[in-house]
Formats: sequence, structure tokens, C-alpha cells
Amino acid sequence: MALTSPLRIYLPLAATNLTHTNICKVKFNDLIKSHHWLSIELTLLDLYPDQNEIIDEYRKVFETLHNLQPVDNDMLIVLTEYESDSDEKVKSAYADVSGRKRIPEQNSITDSYAMEFVKWENWLGMELAPETKNNFSELEIIAHCLYEMTFCGYEQEEIQEQLDSIQKTVDEYKNLTDEEKNKKTISLDDMMKKFGEQGGS
Repeated sequence: MALTSPLRIYLPLAATNLTHTNICKVKFNDLIKSHHWLSIELTLLDLYPDQNEIIDEYRKVFETLHNLQPVDNDMLIVLTEYESDSDEKVKSAYADVSGRKRIPEQNSITDSYAMEFVKWENWLGMELAPETKNNFSELEIIAHCLYEMTFCGYEQEEIQEQLDSIQKTVDEYKNLTDEEKNKKTISLDDMMKKFGEQGGS
């Protein structure tokens, strides 16, 4: 009796929309271009139901992303799921979105970077970390990233203004004399003691 080979179906790469490179390296822009807003909206509202009243702002951001040119960079998008610290019997979980450089800096004290003030063009050019692709669906990744990248505003100009304001405060502090710094700042111990006194009064 002749042996028969198992059935195999071969599809052109164009039909699968995948290449070896795409499988290994997926950028945020690839996800944005691969999904329609309605699917993203449903996922976002499922994850963040309190955003229902401003969901149209997210749609505008999504449409803006479609028209931006991605900027390649060495940062990976990292999503990590944590359990909340609430005392509820049924623990809820939340996703933290951060950045991680492909090649860690030797003298850096952390390999996790905040992403709130990153330009959206840079977001689009970032690759997804392996654990992000393994632990979250594409729609979940998009929804969590949209929430994170709009944490300080729904327009890049608005976000930049906040960043400029923070930078101005930092620069003003650096220019203070040691005496001025002591007058305008408070130690962590003194702050905790002050809050303790207020809580007990």
C-alpha cells in the first residue's frame, strides 16, 4: 500500500501577510495598519469602561497615527500584567506599558522607561517585546498603548506643553542656590511626618 503524505496547504506570502521578518519583528505601526477602529474601540472599552464618554478622542488619535511617519528607534514596547493591590476578594488586574531598550545601557539604574511623553512617531517605530506578543492579543496591545500614549493629552501639542512645563521646573530647580533649594524643598522623612500629623488630626 502506498504511503500518502499529510495534506499541506501552501499560501503565497502576500496572502498570509507574513514574512519571516514580520513574524520575528512586529512594530506598533504594523498593528495600527492591520486593524479597524471598531474592533479597537470594543476592546478598549472592555479594558477601560470608564473611557466611554471620551472614546471619540481615542478614535481621533487612531486616525492621526495612520497619517504619521514611523521613526525607527531602539526601544521595545513592554506590556506587563499586574494584580491590583485592592482588598477585594476578586483581584483585578491591570496592564503596565513601558519601554525597554534593545541593548541595555551599562550604567543605567533601570531598564524600564516611562512612555507618556514619547512622540507618537516614535511609538509607531517601536518593536513589540517578545513577552508582549506572547501574553497579549494585538487588539489588547493597541488598546493599552492608546491609553498610555494619551495619558497626558489627546494631541501631541498638548503633551509637549506639559513636557516643556516639567522641563522648565527642572531647569529652574537646577539654577537655585543650595540655600534656595533647602527653602523650597522638603525631605521625604519630613513630608511623611507632615502627612502623618495631618492624618492624625
